[in-house]
Amino acid sequence: MKLAGFASLLLVPMLLFASNASAAAPQTVTYKLRATAVGQTSDFTLDQGVDASAPASVAAGGALTVTIDPAPNTIPSEAGGRTVREIKGLALRLPVPANSTFRSASLSGGAGLGGTPTIALSGSDVVLSVPGPIRGGASFELPTVTINLTAGSGGEIATKLGGTSYDAPGLTFTAVVTVIGIPINAAAKGYPDPNPVLTTTTIG
Repeated sequence: MKLAGFASLLLVPMLLFASNASAAAPQTVTYKLRATAVGQTSDFTLDQGVDASAPASVAAGGALTVTIDPAPNTIPSEAGGRTVREIKGLALRLPVPANSTFRSASLSGGAGLGGTPTIALSGSDVVLSVPGPIRGGASFELPTVTINLTAGSGGEIATKLGGTSYDAPGLTFTAVVTVIGIPINAAAKGYPDPNPVLTTTTIG
């Protein structure tokens, strides 16, 4: 079988994380993802538990803090009889909510990430970046994201995850799978569908 054929068979199963949602993760978000390797493309889904908190109300022009805590996950060690070597270059986008302005963001916690995560404002999104690598078969937990905002003059501040389509993804990463001893990079990108509101803060 040609290398491209092997890649096509592997694309769907190799990228299915096992999400370990718990009582601390009251919402489960489903990402629609598209992976590409050696000219082959495959679509699949990923469920991710998320625990988020924010104040119920804030005065106009006041400061508020939103906290987003992703649930633990596990990288599969194999897929289709092939070894999953690692996941790397993961980026999770979190839009700055309407009716607010960004002040700062920070990270805390996290485990098994294989590298130092970073958080930064990019355009209108706060982007959590994890360089990895996270080895196949390993458990990991993305860090808790704390975003400090200033409320606008009125309305609501609704926190959601980023991404609206494959062309405007909110989650991206690369999976490396070994096929007949050759490492193959499969680039994955996607968006939450549906995309639930994680927190709501009323201004006033």
